[in-house]
Amino acid sequence: MRTLPYLLLALLLGGCASVSLERDFDPSRDFAAYRTWSWMDDKLAYQPNDARLKSDITEARISQAVTEQLDQRGLRQAADGQGDLKVQSVLIVDERQDQITTQYGGGWGGYWGGYWGGPAFTETRRVDYKVATLQIDLYDAKDGKLVWRGSGEQVMRSQPPTPAERERAIRETVTQVLSQYPPR
Repeated sequence: MRTLPYLLLALLLGGCASVSLERDFDPSRDFAAYRTWSWMDDKLAYQPNDARLKSDITEARISQAVTEQLDQRGLRQAADGQGDLKVQSVLIVDERQDQITTQYGGGWGGYWGGYWGGPAFTETRRVDYKVATLQIDLYDAKDGKLVWRGSGEQVMRSQPPTPAERERAIRETVTQVLSQYPPR
């Protein structure tokens, strides 16, 4: 009976394995007018600004995935760095907590009204976990205003992924986030 809380925890976190998407945009902008793009000075920002998160490998993976997806959407990277849009990605890692409450015991009534079973008790556990969010921001290069933002949020596994799994997760997340661009 002690394995029940762990099973419920696995189901809870397993159900969160998919990427939760959000987007926002300025509806007054003509997105058809944007044809080229270039990177902001900082291609990838980290929140928190923690050396344990920063990685040239991660930055290269995200940059390549964003470049491929923008290209598929008809936006071309400006050779001179002066595109219609300025692009920045932000990798955000949050620590979160949930509480899981499990009730044990109790009993059931018999045919003659008798009570069967042991005492009931409730167990509450706190679960700490991390959530990674990849946010992609597009700014109008002329006025510097944010015109489109998309993000994908996912619960991080407790076991570190392999390099191949990291690359696949980044590609899939970037693809899903940018699938919402241009806004319709």
